[in-house]
Amino acid sequence: MTSSTNTTPPTPDVGFVTTRWTHVLAAGRKSSPQADVALEELCRVYWYPLYAYVRRHGQSKEDAEDLTQAFFERFLQKNYLEGLSSERGRFRAFLLASLKHFLANEWDRSGRQKRGARAMHLSLDWRDADTRYQLDLRDDLSPDRLYDRAWAVALLERVVGRLRDECGAEGKTESFAYLKPLLMADKSAISYPQAAAALGISEDAARVAVHRLRRRYRALLREEVAQTLAEPALVEEEMRALFAAFT
Repeated sequence: MTSSTNTTPPTPDVGFVTTRWTHVLAAGRKSSPQADVALEELCRVYWYPLYAYVRRHGQSKEDAEDLTQAFFERFLQKNYLEGLSSERGRFRAFLLASLKHFLANEWDRSGRQKRGARAMHLSLDWRDADTRYQLDLRDDLSPDRLYDRAWAVALLERVVGRLRDECGAEGKTESFAYLKPLLMADKSAISYPQAAAALGISEDAARVAVHRLRRRYRALLREEVAQTLAEPALVEEEMRALFAAFT
């Protein structure tokens, strides 16, 4: 007798996209190679906005470095993946909420320790951090707004870097160097004859090159934003929030 049981596997949710942040949330406090790599990569890209936030609260260069480094040691141990559920959808919000919790409680309780006294899990390059902070500093920006602005800049730098590497792999390094300023320019401000002359191609070819680069830039931007979110549906809202940080 043939069984009536339906053995057809369920149809996967094709709308679901696994991102770095969903990998981390799925692992919770458990360690897994995939989640650990995803979390460390996110932290390496977005550590500077935390440093800027701490500096904006009046900490010295050295103290801000110590606080930020100590925070990441705790954070990478995943001690903060519980109790902050309202911010979990966005890694940006979750990371800042975690830092605020750390600054208000854990650092005061543990006492100050010099950098190097702990076993660090994330190596950060501080060489240009303070110079960058001085350039970013504006009197009208609160610590939270400075954090959002620095986050948006870090994300755009990440996207441009990925696009530069792609163009380099295709032998288009010089073309990218010229077209890079046009990525976010208003279309009406783009001089295709000038681009054609600079690249040594026809005006039609220049239009195609600019269009393709801008289209790829937008795709990478959406992809990079999505990597910091738990739900793909949040991408548009997060992009609006990030660009609002520049106003």
